[in-house]
Amino acid sequence: MKKILFTILLFAVFILGACGAETSSGNSTKAEAEESKAEETSETITYQSESGPVEVPADPVRIIALSSAPNVLALDGRIVGVDEWTNKNPLFTDKLDGVEVVSDESIEKILELEPDLIIVGSHNKNIDKMSEIAPTVAFTWGKLDYLSQQVEIGKLLNKEQEAKDWVKDFTARAEETGAAIKEKIGKDATVSVFEYDAKSAYVFGNNWARGTELLYQTMKLEMPEKVKENALEPGYYTLSHELLPEFSGDYIVLSKNQDGDGSFLETETWKTIPAVKNNRVIELDTKAITYSDPITLEYLLDIFKTEFLEKMN
Repeated sequence: MKKILFTILLFAVFILGACGAETSSGNSTKAEAEESKAEETSETITYQSESGPVEVPADPVRIIALSSAPNVLALDGRIVGVDEWTNKNPLFTDKLDGVEVVSDESIEKILELEPDLIIVGSHNKNIDKMSEIAPTVAFTWGKLDYLSQQVEIGKLLNKEQEAKDWVKDFTARAEETGAAIKEKIGKDATVSVFEYDAKSAYVFGNNWARGTELLYQTMKLEMPEKVKENALEPGYYTLSHELLPEFSGDYIVLSKNQDGDGSFLETETWKTIPAVKNNRVIELDTKAITYSDPITLEYLLDIFKTEFLEKMN
């Protein structure tokens, strides 16, 4: 009987020991996984910013973008805070669902969002304060051309090759479309890009968004001489409504504020412009075209391809 009891006790001790060892092993495996995950998320890269090297996350998961937000979205960057202007853009509505609107003055709100990367413009206020919250990188608007800016955001997000691949592919498609358009409308045909408000009008050069980089830089369409003289260097030129005919090309791209005063478009000054009379005007929503990121550029390329090659004479 004693032998039987001893055997039972010995067996029980063995079972308990095995369970303990298994539990210990399980806890160890779980701890190792958590440690590995922590190490993975804490990995950093050194980004060479305008102001010097900055240690940034290799895979940021909580980005606040007060600048270049559309470029970040084009690379599937995970944004938790964005500027008000980008938030109002209809092209990004779905991608910004649930994202908080912040500014360079809402430091407490930025702190609450616990960002691991902050992207700002060099003109923004409180950059030093934001740098104390998370690695902060500033870009100067216009310092890089529109395609190089996307590659630079790719470097920052550790997705440089993805950005370069898009630039190469997009450039080829845009150049091909530009060549087809010039073949159809004539190599010397000119295009003007206008915007207006109740009191003034604006004509744009080749680097002020609204499709200008795409039309003039990559598709290589021509602008009227008067536009070159006045708007090419500064980026845009302000003029009265009455002077618009002097700056009009054979074709017009019109940046139209859907919420603004459009009464000017009913005047004889506008209606008698040859491009208007010949139905050679492409109307675009101002809110959707004020950036030169991949999402906006793909949107514009589709529109220009359809309008120039399929709809207009």
